[in-house]
Amino acid sequence: MNPESTPAAPRGRAPQALVCDDLSQFAKTLRRELDQHLSEHQTPPGHVQLLNMLARAAGHRNLQTLKATPAAPFAMSAPASESTDLDWTDAELPAIGSADAAAPVNGPDAARLSPNAAKALSQFDDWGRLARWPHKFSVQRLAMWALWTRFEPKRHYTEREVNALLKAWTTWGDHVTPRRELVEMKLISREPDCSAYWKNPVRPPEEVQALLRALRARQAAGAGHKRVPMLAKPATESSD
Repeated sequence: MNPESTPAAPRGRAPQALVCDDLSQFAKTLRRELDQHLSEHQTPPGHVQLLNMLARAAGHRNLQTLKATPAAPFAMSAPASESTDLDWTDAELPAIGSADAAAPVNGPDAARLSPNAAKALSQFDDWGRLARWPHKFSVQRLAMWALWTRFEPKRHYTEREVNALLKAWTTWGDHVTPRRELVEMKLISREPDCSAYWKNPVRPPEEVQALLRALRARQAAGAGHKRVPMLAKPATESSD
């Protein structure tokens, strides 16, 4: 074995990104938590306790909200192997940094946008976050597809994780309405007691695919010259 090779992640365990804006503040917060733990328990923290400390030092409520919160608002990546006719993902969208992604949204995709899709596109900010709740019902429905792409396929979420994800990708302060609409549209499903949510494998119609590509292109263009905004730390939410 090459001693310089990087060990592969254990089978079945997905990589988890940890992003912090201020490394010095991250270190200070982590050290403060460690010192407090040692003063109270006189023993090192356990594995899960340490993971929660790392998450809090990066500005998250705990490890679960870290897992539910996207590392960067403009990241919409998915392995190409997951993109099938029955489980469409945004893998077909242009990669950030590519010439296609950096191009202004006035090319073929913009030309193919329906009036409702163009209106839906205007509801999102440069980072792909839904900035307002559309007034028109048909535009609301189109906007929900963009939020649907933020969920990982074949993963079960708690309601708190769903709330944290939707808070990260909306900015007007209401995550309950889009959550309810996603369920109503059958883009995501949930258990009767709301104990688990999951993304449904569906393929967007052509109108929606054009919208998602245009949204991705605008995100990529904005990501090239603007600072990634900090995501708000999710708070505990109750079921609606």
